[in-house]
Amino acid sequence: MPVRIRAVAGSTDLRRFIDLPYRLHAGEPRWAPPLRLDVRRRLTPRSNPFFDHGDAAYFLAERDGVSVGRIAAIANRLHDDTHADGAGFFGFFECTDDSAVARELFGVASDWVRARGYRVLRGPASFSTNDECGLLTDGFDTPPTILTPWNPRYYVPLVEGAGFRAVKDLWGFEGGHPEHPQPVPPRLARATAQLGARLGVTLRPLDPRRFSAEVDRVRSAYNAAWERNWGFVPMTDRELDHMARELRPILIPDLVPFAERAGEVVGFGLALLDLNEVLLRNRSGRLVPGVLRILWALRRKRFRRARILLLGVRPDDRSKGIDALLWSWIWTRAARHGISWGEASWILEDNAGMRNAAERMGFRAYKTWRLYDRPA
Repeated sequence: MPVRIRAVAGSTDLRRFIDLPYRLHAGEPRWAPPLRLDVRRRLTPRSNPFFDHGDAAYFLAERDGVSVGRIAAIANRLHDDTHADGAGFFGFFECTDDSAVARELFGVASDWVRARGYRVLRGPASFSTNDECGLLTDGFDTPPTILTPWNPRYYVPLVEGAGFRAVKDLWGFEGGHPEHPQPVPPRLARATAQLGARLGVTLRPLDPRRFSAEVDRVRSAYNAAWERNWGFVPMTDRELDHMARELRPILIPDLVPFAERAGEVVGFGLALLDLNEVLLRNRSGRLVPGVLRILWALRRKRFRRARILLLGVRPDDRSKGIDALLWSWIWTRAARHGISWGEASWILEDNAGMRNAAERMGFRAYKTWRLYDRPA
C-alpha cells in the first residue's frame, strides 16, 4: 500500500501523533515511556514558551489507515538570530523500519522548512538544543536517562539513507556503580578542596526558600556559560521560568550547586534524579499510575541514578578547575542521597575541557547522540 502523509489537524490527530511511539516501542524494555500529558503540553503552543519564538507543524505517515510514522517540522527564530546558518529542524521522529516511510516524512519536513526560507534540514531536535536532541547512534543497550532520547538501531540507516550527514556528535559519560555509592577518590577530594581555597571560590547548594532569586542567578549565568557552544540557543526568561516550575518538585537542593566568588555566581551545576527508573515500568505513559509511582519512589528515596544535565562556568573563569569543583560537589552529595550511578550529558564531541573534566573524575564516554544535516 502507498504511504500517505498528512498534517496533524485537531485533537484526534494529535492523540494519534502522541500515541505512535507507545505502540512502536511497546515491547522494548529499554524505552522509557514519557508521561503522555507532558508530551501533549510540549506540543501545544499555549503550554510551551518555545512557541514565543518558534513554529512547528506535525505530520503523520499512514499506510492502509494505520499510523506508521510521524515527524515535526520546526522553525526556530531564536536559532536564526543566534547563528544565521539557514537551518530549519525536524524532531519527534518515529517510524517503522521502512525507508520509504522515512523518506516521505523527511520530504514533507524539508518542504515545510524550505517554504519558510531555510536551506538546511537539521535534526533530530525536539524542539531545540535546549530540549531532547540527537539520534542515538551508540549505547542502544542501556536505558535512557531523564530528558534524553532513545531510538532503535534501525533509525540510523533510515536517517542516513535519506541523505543526511553527521554534523555534530553529543556524548554521554557515565560514572559510579549501579548499586553501591562510591566516595570521591581521596586524592581528588584533597585537590579540589585546595583548588577552591586558592581560587577564592566557595560552593553552596540551591536555597529552596529563595527559589525565585536562585532562578534569577541561573538566568544570567546560563546564557553566559553556554553562549560559545556550537548550536547554543539562549533560553528566554519565559523558557527558563517554565523549566524551573517543571523541575522544582523533583529538585534536590544538594544537587544544584552554585560556585561563587565574592557573592557572584561564576558557575553552577544541575543534576536530576533519573525519573526514568520509574517510567520504565509505566508502559502506558498514563498520569496514573505514573505520577503515583514517582511520588512513592521520591518518598522512599528509591532512586539510584541521576543525570548531570547542566554544568557550566563563565567564560572568563574557564580552564581554572571550577568545573572540577562542581563535579566533586555533585558526586559527594549524590552519594549522601543514595545515588550510586550518574550520567553527564550531553557534552559536545569537541568540548575538550568538559570531556577532560569528566574523565578526571573517573567518568567514561558510553553513549553517543548525533545531529544530522541535509539540504532542504
